[in-house]
Amino acid sequence: MVAAKKLATYADLVALPPHVIGQIVFGTLHAHPRPAFPHAAASSALGEELGPPFKRGKGGPGGWIILDEPELHLGADILVPDLGGWRRTRLREIPNAAYTSLAPGCVCEVLSPSTGSLDRGDKLKVYAREQVPHVWLVDPAAKTLEVLALDGSSYRVAEVFTEDAKVRAIPFDAIELDLSILWAT
Repeated sequence: MVAAKKLATYADLVALPPHVIGQIVFGTLHAHPRPAFPHAAASSALGEELGPPFKRGKGGPGGWIILDEPELHLGADILVPDLGGWRRTRLREIPNAAYTSLAPGCVCEVLSPSTGSLDRGDKLKVYAREQVPHVWLVDPAAKTLEVLALDGSSYRVAEVFTEDAKVRAIPFDAIELDLSILWAT
């Protein structure tokens, strides 16, 4: 006889030490230390580039709320993407809460050796289930930006950009993004 696996709870997340990021995906608690500096640098640079034109409307169309590491409660799953973006037509203001249950219009996952398989696997399944239209996968080691677009119930690769390309990537294609900024040290 096999014992039933205990499903992780929000209390399990709260009990984690402060230097750990926790997520619950399909009932399993995933805990990882804070990201290494190349990961953090790529995520920070991307937020710095997208914020002015899309969040503030400086040099771009505005109309988005873009947040670092938002906590998403999507059904029974609790995810923390590196960046989450909501069109202001769906999320008019930032909630005064620790999390939201409103799925973003775009998420960005910065891949690392400890989280890459989760980001590409079960988290993508949750994002697809919740109808997140766009997912960006940034790999600082490979210097790639992979843009995924929801196509029915799964994602298709819309584009893959590499190295120091200057790109226009959906849904933020109103501006040109210089990928070299993401790999700068």
